[in-house]
Amino acid sequence: MNSPVEDIVLQSVSIDKNDKTAVYLQIAQHLIRAIQNKTLDEGTALPGTRSLSRLLKIHRNTAVAVYDELASQGWVAIVANKGTFVLHPFKQKGKKQTVATYPEKTGFPFYENTHLVTPYEKADTEYSFNDGQTDIRLHSNHQYNRWYNAALQRTSLLKKWNTFLFDRSSFLNTQLCNYLNATRNFHSNPQNILITRSTEMSLYLISQLLIKPNDVVLVGNLSNFAANMIFSQAKAVIKTIPVDENGLAIDFIRENFTKNSIRLIYCTPNRHYPTTYSLGNQRRTALLQLAKEYGFAIVEDDFDYDFQFEGNPVQPLTSIDAHGSVIYLGKTGQALFPTFETGFIVAPANLISEAKNLYKMMDPQGDLIKEQIVAELIYEGEMHRQIKKKILLYKARRDAMHQALDHYFGHLIQYHKPTGGLAVFIRFKKHIALGKLVNQLKNYDITLPRYLLYQTKSICGIRLGFGHLTVDEIDYAIENLRKAYDDILS
Repeated sequence: MNSPVEDIVLQSVSIDKNDKTAVYLQIAQHLIRAIQNKTLDEGTALPGTRSLSRLLKIHRNTAVAVYDELASQGWVAIVANKGTFVLHPFKQKGKKQTVATYPEKTGFPFYENTHLVTPYEKADTEYSFNDGQTDIRLHSNHQYNRWYNAALQRTSLLKKWNTFLFDRSSFLNTQLCNYLNATRNFHSNPQNILITRSTEMSLYLISQLLIKPNDVVLVGNLSNFAANMIFSQAKAVIKTIPVDENGLAIDFIRENFTKNSIRLIYCTPNRHYPTTYSLGNQRRTALLQLAKEYGFAIVEDDFDYDFQFEGNPVQPLTSIDAHGSVIYLGKTGQALFPTFETGFIVAPANLISEAKNLYKMMDPQGDLIKEQIVAELIYEGEMHRQIKKKILLYKARRDAMHQALDHYFGHLIQYHKPTGGLAVFIRFKKHIALGKLVNQLKNYDITLPRYLLYQTKSICGIRLGFGHLTVDEIDYAIENLRKAYDDILS
């Protein structure tokens, strides 16, 4: 029979032969967890290395490595000729323990901002909707491992690490600049570009540079929830303007606001979020002219430019801006594994210089390896190839969503079939309680996040992403969305 301690060790430790983590580290991690939850109390004598190797069916050298690892982290003490003993994780040599558990609350007041309450929720169902993300299942780990290994072998990266804090320009700036000039008709240079971690980070940087408390920010009456959170955090006064099938109503701005009363306008003119309508050419020209007259900034968020299925994407406002009124936000690498998605800002050099200084303070290390990989993929044409391959697949999913909505809902909804992007916006002709729809869908093993819901006196709509679902999954999800719809009406 095993001793009580051996039984505890045997119950606490599991070894996964398929795990890339070394066996001794797996065992050490399990034992640390047992010490943390006090399954193994302070002072407990652990089995000797021979006993541990027999118990777990490992080589004795592995058992020795386990205890050496635990000792190096301070979880056990190895006493010569006596054994290995558990130490208390909170105690330090020569000091008394003063805290048994970590405090639940601070001993000082701080400002709790309701704007930062996350709208995201964990899906505990097999299927879920989102607002237009890509499908992670389409990517090959082998391919990305090859790209990472190639980047790590670049000796030039070492030099970049040594100079990164002083010069934020990079190989990626040059390649991305060339790519944007070719695909979006820009006339930029690398000094007009700042690489960031995400579009949300880009917008946060801009809000910190442009917005002071009580500055007026205009957004559509249907708008991007994440952008609204960022503006609220900057203590801006957010005012809404109407949105129709031609995008933002620019005449409304001229009729209801005066010069120097607006700090910035946030828009998504290529495909308005969430409705997917494009800003019409006349309104685009009018918006640029109004920005010049009134002296406000236009923040153009072009989050899904690369996914264009039919025709040509609407050229960004930046491509026809002659007065430096537009700050362009975008991201590249969406056709790749999410780790490689990279945000960027395109703006006049004086603003980019200031943004770089702020970004250096927030993120001095950056991600040079990712930047090197993305730059090489653009330079070698691989980025373009990946986008073209994914477009065909996502177009088929867009069409499947269109067919499923027509088949299961028909005249019950209104929606615009987008020419690009990975989401569609549907409006129910009969207003229903969307919160009840969310709850009812869970009975069909589907999560509909609440941040996708848009419900007012005049609007009852949902933004539904389809990029992350297969054709069969789309049909299943929309079929059960209809069932949930019927349930709450019955």
